[in-house]
Amino acid sequence: MSSSKESHKVNSTQQERLPSPCVNVCYLDDNDVCVGCYRTGYEISQWGSLAIEGQRAIMQKVREREAASQFVSQS
Repeated sequence: MSSSKESHKVNSTQQERLPSPCVNVCYLDDNDVCVGCYRTGYEISQWGSLAIEGQRAIMQKVREREAASQFVSQS
């Protein structure tokens, strides 16, 4: 039986993850970047196993790719 301290530790770890940026538009372009969430295929496959620091690093790249995208208005 787990103690409440161990249970709290599990919950704390779960809370220290970012929600997936997936928008259910899953299509990888010629550069292996999803046109829906702007993650690479590798980043998508690694997302669930990454610590929050790794997820934040990916989200920074996602913002950069999205800003450079032809699908986002630059106004």
